[in-house]
Amino acid sequence: MRRLCLILLSVGLSACSSPNPYVATSAPMPPAPAQAANTFDASAYPAPVRDYGAYRNWAWLNGQLPAGTAWADSAQIAEAVSGALDQRGLRPLHDNRAPDLLVSADVRLEKRLRQVQDDYGYGYGGYNRYGNGYGMYNTVPVVRTYEVTVAVARISLFDARTRQPVWSTSAETASQGSLSERADALREAMQKAMTAYPPS
Repeated sequence: MRRLCLILLSVGLSACSSPNPYVATSAPMPPAPAQAANTFDASAYPAPVRDYGAYRNWAWLNGQLPAGTAWADSAQIAEAVSGALDQRGLRPLHDNRAPDLLVSADVRLEKRLRQVQDDYGYGYGGYNRYGNGYGMYNTVPVVRTYEVTVAVARISLFDARTRQPVWSTSAETASQGSLSERADALREAMQKAMTAYPPS
């Protein structure tokens, strides 16, 4: 019976098939412009693979420490960046040799909106098979939105020879607390920002 069904199915499908009325055609490619033979367009080719292992030391971009803010002074930011780069095997260069990388960093305070949902539990009826029972006898959760200020730490790395950007990253941290708590939060944010360096 099974064999008979398969035979009937294959015969039926072959009876339904018909030749394809569409024919594949294409227009010829236009000739290349005349100036293409004389100029090299680097943007037409992918960028070469970057060897991040070749970067071993760094110096500040334009020889300037990061600008300080009311939240953290320049020395604190520089120390946090140096520590984060050191964790990634990048050492600061203190002599007159040419560095492998140029580094810039900044910290800015930005506003963020946060939401908190207060669910006061179930009233009469509780949980039912159609959902959590909000409506007639139960309370609807209260969603509160509030604004917080966070410190956003940014680090940018540039190839010292070509001045091309190599890596840029940022991370945020809470902006409240004492001076020592803010210094710890800044160090943690810089470490978090550099966790994905070098990219795989």
